[in-house]
Amino acid sequence: MNFIEKLTTATRTNKSLLCVGLDPDLKRIPEGMGILEFNKTIIDATADLVCTYKPNLAFYEAMGNEGLSALEQTVQYIPDNIPIIGDAKRGDIGNTAKAYAKAIFDHFGFDAATVSPYLGFDSLEPFLEYQNKGIFILCRTSNAGAADFQSLRCETTDGYQPLFEIVAQKASEWNTRGNIGLVVGATYIDELKLIRSSHPNMPLLIPGVGAQGGDLAAVVRYGVNSDGEGAIVNSSRGIIYASPGKDFAEAARQAASVLRDQINDCLTTLRR
Repeated sequence: MNFIEKLTTATRTNKSLLCVGLDPDLKRIPEGMGILEFNKTIIDATADLVCTYKPNLAFYEAMGNEGLSALEQTVQYIPDNIPIIGDAKRGDIGNTAKAYAKAIFDHFGFDAATVSPYLGFDSLEPFLEYQNKGIFILCRTSNAGAADFQSLRCETTDGYQPLFEIVAQKASEWNTRGNIGLVVGATYIDELKLIRSSHPNMPLLIPGVGAQGGDLAAVVRYGVNSDGEGAIVNSSRGIIYASPGKDFAEAARQAASVLRDQINDCLTTLRR
């Protein structure tokens, strides 16, 4: 089963477009609890509510060998029916790109990865060669500084277009194996609407709901495909740190359940 098939199955089984970001912060997890135990507890509390999990590698790399070991064991612990996105934002050329792809897919065993397109096709090709894996290309990210480059209008043969739109078009051209998606932030609804209308079938990983303030109803309306799928709505801090106390697992489940149901309510409204 490839990534898209696994994602679709999880989406339909759990009736969910929700992605939970597993981004551990030693300052915020319960005192005396290790990263792996924290992650396992969050997974146990939410596995029937999500379509995917998304560990951000930076949080684990910052803790050295202990963090990387926790990441490996976290990936192994997640149920086999739930796809896992390695949020690494890798982008390099030649043997370096091959090594990054091998680490993410062969060593850690992620089902998908986030990548940066700004070194061009040859920096992504080693990832794309893993035909059963998903590749999410950074397109219009949710941070405020994204406008520094991603909104720049660039000259093309068809006139001037913003860089993020060119990235989306290139991604579509490169998607010969059907394993490419785009990262589009919930904080830029007009851009999300444009990208979905231009690329109706490409999966979209959508961060920025929750702590970053993205409009959930608009995200669902303009993010899903014609089947009401194809959008992966990510929330990290708003779920895994829903409570600072011993009830963090119950609070995480409640937060995940509420957000999943809100997404589904938006879908129901959209279908009317």
